[in-house]
Amino acid sequence: MRRLRVGLAQINCTVGDLPGNARKMAGALEQARALGVQLLAFPEMTIPGYPPEDLLLNPSFIRDNLKTLEQFCPLTKGLTVVVGFIDRKEDIYNAAAVLHDGATAGIYHKIFLPNYGVFDEERYFEVGRRYPVFRLNGLTFGVNVCEDIWYPDGPMVVQTFGGGAEVIVNISASPYHAGKAHTREEMLATRAKDNTAAVIYVNMVGGQDELVFDGQSLVMDGDGEISARGPAFSESLLVVDLSLEAVFRARLHDPRRRHRTLQYSNEPGIDVISLPPITAPHHRPARRKPRIVPEVEPLLPPLEEIYQALVLAVRDYVHKNGFHGVVIGLSGGVDSALTAAIAVDALGKDHVVGVMMPSMYTSTESLEDAAELSTRLGIRLMTIPVTELYAAYLKQLTPAFEGRPADSTEENLQARIRGTYLMALSNKFGWLVLTTGNKSEFSVGYTTLYGDMAGGFAVLKDVPKTLVYQLVRHRNSRLDAPVIPQRTIDRAPTAELRPGQTDQDALPPYDILDPILQAYVEEDQSPEEIVAGGADPETVRRVIAMVIHSEYKRRQAPPGVKITPRALGKDRRMPITNRYKPMD
Repeated sequence: MRRLRVGLAQINCTVGDLPGNARKMAGALEQARALGVQLLAFPEMTIPGYPPEDLLLNPSFIRDNLKTLEQFCPLTKGLTVVVGFIDRKEDIYNAAAVLHDGATAGIYHKIFLPNYGVFDEERYFEVGRRYPVFRLNGLTFGVNVCEDIWYPDGPMVVQTFGGGAEVIVNISASPYHAGKAHTREEMLATRAKDNTAAVIYVNMVGGQDELVFDGQSLVMDGDGEISARGPAFSESLLVVDLSLEAVFRARLHDPRRRHRTLQYSNEPGIDVISLPPITAPHHRPARRKPRIVPEVEPLLPPLEEIYQALVLAVRDYVHKNGFHGVVIGLSGGVDSALTAAIAVDALGKDHVVGVMMPSMYTSTESLEDAAELSTRLGIRLMTIPVTELYAAYLKQLTPAFEGRPADSTEENLQARIRGTYLMALSNKFGWLVLTTGNKSEFSVGYTTLYGDMAGGFAVLKDVPKTLVYQLVRHRNSRLDAPVIPQRTIDRAPTAELRPGQTDQDALPPYDILDPILQAYVEEDQSPEEIVAGGADPETVRRVIAMVIHSEYKRRQAPPGVKITPRALGKDRRMPITNRYKPMD
C-alpha cells in the first residue's frame, strides 16, 4: 500500500525577518524529522513573510531571500520540503521551491496573482507558466500557491489530469475574515472531488499589520472529506499518514477521467520531475513507523473565531513592532472596555495600562465603570483630568472665537487633549496607544482627528458597533468571571463631551445604522437598493453623505484588524476629493 507521511508546518512568519523565519523553518523541520515525516510543506512566502509589499522593489531584499533559501536547502537532507519564497529569473515570482534530500529539485511559479481587496500581486510579480509535478516513492504530487487552487480550471486540473498528480500541495497565506474558513473548505472539497485528488493545504498563521492569518491547515482526501485540520490562530505541525490507494481506486471507477487526461496530456508547460529515493536511516519503511492519529481541530464558533483573531492581531502587532506594552484611554464605555479585554488576553495584564481622563462632563457611572473594569482585568489605572487644561485652551482661544457660538469645536478640544496625554505616555514609556473607535464610527466620521483617533493601532476599526456588543457579551460568558461591568453594556453609548450627550444625538440607532453601512460599504449596494431593502430614504441619504464626507479622516486613521470581507483601508480605496453624490 502506498503511504506517505506528510507534515504541514503552520508557522507564524514576520515580513522581512529572514533569519527569524528561517529559524522557525529549521525548528519545524527538526520536529518533522523526529516524527518520520517524508514530505513537509510550509506556507506561501515563508522566507520573506507575507505580504512584503514594496520590499519587493528592493533588489537586495530579493537577493537576501534567495540566499536564505540557499542556506536552508542543505538542512532538508533526508526529506522533501515545499517552501514559499521569491524567485528571480528575468523577473520576480511568487514561488514554491521543492527541496529534496538537501538539493533543489524544482520550482513552481504562482500563476493566478490576486489583485483585489488587500492584494496587489500584479504590481510586483510575473505570472508563472509551467505546471511541475513530482514523483516520489511511487506517487505523484503537484505543487501550487494559494490563489491557484481557487480557480476550477486552474493549475490543479492540469497537474492532476495532464501530469497525473494524485496529491496537490497548496501553500497559502490566506488572510482571515469572519466565516472564510467555511468558504475555503467548501472550495477545497470541490477541488478534491472534481479532480479525484488528495489536497494538502498549509496556511500561514499570525498577524501582519492590518491582516491576520488563521492557519487551519488541512488534509483532504479525494472524496473531499477532511482527514486532518490544524488549530486556528496558533502555530502547529500537523502530521498525517496519507494513503493514495483510495484515490487510485476512485480513478479506476471513473472512465470520464481518461477523456480529460487525453485533453490535458499535451498541455504545454507540464514538467514531470522524478525525485530519487531517500535512503537516510530515519526514513524506514512505512510499516515500521508508529501510526499517527491525525488531529481534526473543530472550527471555532463565529464569535470566538472573531475574538481570537483580534487577540492574535494585537499580540503580533505589539510584539513584532517592539513595543513594551499598550496604553488605552478608558471612558467607562463599551468600546474601550472591549479593547482593554482583548489587550489583556493578548499581552497579559502587566503589559496593559488604562488611563481615565475625566472632564466636567464625565459621569460618576463612567468613573466607577472604568475603575471596576480595571480591577476585574487586573490592570493599572491612571487618572489624568482634562478639566484645567481644557479651561486654559478655551481662555487662549476666546479672542479668536469671539462672536461664535459653542459647537463641536469645544467638544473636540477635549478629545484632542486626551489624545495628547496618551501620546505623551506612549513617548515616555514606550507603550503603543490602542485606539478604541469601531467601524460604525470610522465609517460615518463620528471620530476626532488627533483626538480619539490618535494612536498606533485601531483594534475595533473593522468591528461594527452591534458586533462590539456581541463580542462583549461573548467575552463575559467565558468560564472566568465577567470582566466588563453590566452597566457598561446597558448604558446608552455616549462621548460625554457635553451635558446629556448620547451617540444617537448625531447618529441613527446602531441597529439601523450598521445594516445600512454593511450594504453600502461592504456590499456596494446603491442607495435605491438599500431603500428597497426596507431602510428609510432620508436616513440612507444622511448616512451615505457622512461616509463620503469622512474619507479624509479615514485616510489618516491608524491601521486596524481586518475581520470582515471588506474592511476600511486597503479593501476599500476611495478618493478623498470626490464630488460623486449618490441620490442627488
